Amino acid sequence: MNLFIYPIEKVKRPFIIVFFVLLFDQLLKFYIKLTMTIGQEFAVAGDWFIIHFTENNGMAFGFQFAGEWGKLSLSIFRILAVIAIGIYLWLLTKKKISFGPVFGISMVMAGAIGNILDSAFYGMIFSNSTFHSVAQFLPESGGYANFLHGKVVDMFYFPLLVLRQTESPAWIPDFIFGNDGYFIFFRPVFNIADAAITTGVVWLLLFERKFLKSM
Repeated sequence: MNLFIYPIEKVKRPFIIVFFVLLFDQLLKFYIKLTMTIGQEFAVAGDWFIIHFTENNGMAFGFQFAGEWGKLSLSIFRILAVIAIGIYLWLLTKKKISFGPVFGISMVMAGAIGNILDSAFYGMIFSNSTFHSVAQFLPESGGYANFLHGKVVDMFYFPLLVLRQTESPAWIPDFIFGNDGYFIFFRPVFNIADAAITTGVVWLLLFERKFLKSM
């Protein structure tokens, strides 16, 4: 009996982390999807914190994975990775271990699940978002894609530093500028799930090196 009760008590903390990350991630994505068109944006704090609606077919921070088979492979890999992380997290809760590693791994798991939900279900429950129209929830004509072929919703944009190539000092190399002639730091658009994954990984690397070495 104690074999089952003990892990359940200890798993409450990672479950709470995963739950709240997913809650805020999905609430924000639903809001963006149902109220904004692709490319629409508004400033939150000046020119350096912008909500900018975009979608991607691939990995975190808008990176792409080639083709439909690539996307399907990535979705399946994410699901298998989440299952593996979940099992490992469960095993950790059965050991006498500090909360730090559990926090980091829980954040990574929550972020991975958040983007899996987009890929798995958004194509079936939403109509397509375009530059001219807002998506509909559960449209009569059906969704825009099949299971595991949905697009991931991104919205956080932090252009902290913007340099125009034609106005920049000559000593700055041309290769750092994009095709649009601008260098933008930070250019990728991301979501809460991406931020959770990054937070978890950085936390483990900075504060849990002893744990990582013991793995």
